[in-house]
Amino acid sequence: MVSKPSEPVAVKILIAGGFGVGKTTLVGAVSEIRPLQTEELLTDRGVGVDDIEGVEQKTTTTVAMDFGRITIRDGLVLYLFGTPGQDRFWFMWDELSSGALGAVVLADTRRLPDCFPAVDYFESRGLPFIIGVNCFDDGYDYGVEEIREALDLDPGTPVVLCDVRSRASGKEVLTRLVKHLLEVNESEKTAAR
Repeated sequence: MVSKPSEPVAVKILIAGGFGVGKTTLVGAVSEIRPLQTEELLTDRGVGVDDIEGVEQKTTTTVAMDFGRITIRDGLVLYLFGTPGQDRFWFMWDELSSGALGAVVLADTRRLPDCFPAVDYFESRGLPFIIGVNCFDDGYDYGVEEIREALDLDPGTPVVLCDVRSRASGKEVLTRLVKHLLEVNESEKTAAR
C-alpha cells in the first residue's frame, strides 16, 4: 500500500513594526514565491501625516499588506503577512492578525519608539512575537539586552539582530520565531497539566 504524502502544516505569521523599518523588504527577501505587495508612492498628501524623519529616502509605502510564502522544512510552510506601518492604515491589523500564530516585530534602532505600538498590540492580544532588530549601517549598535530593556520586554521574548535584505538572515529570524512558538505551546501544555 502506498501512503499518501501528508499535507504541509501552514502557519500564518505577521511581520509588523513602524513605518520604513523593512517589513516589505523582509517578506520579499525570504519569499519563495513572487511576493504580493501593495506599495504606493508617497505623495505630498502625506506631509504632516506621515513621519518620515530618519527615512527621508523612502518613496513608497505599504497601504494594505505584503504577502509571501516560505517553506521552513518539509511539511512546514509559513505564510507571511506584512502589515502597514503607518498609523492611518492600522485598521488593517485586526483583519491581518486573525488566525495568525505569531509575529515578528521589526525594530529600527534609529527610530526605536516606532515599534512600541506593535509590541503593545501583540502583548495586549496575547499573540507570541519576537523582536527582529534590523541593523542599519547608520543606526546605533545597541546590544540585545539594551533593546530588551528599552522595549520593556518579557524575559522570554527573543530579540534577534538581523539584516532584512539578506535571505539567510531573514530565514534565521523566522526560524527563531517558529522555535519560540513551539516553546510557548509547550509551556502552555505544561501549565494546563
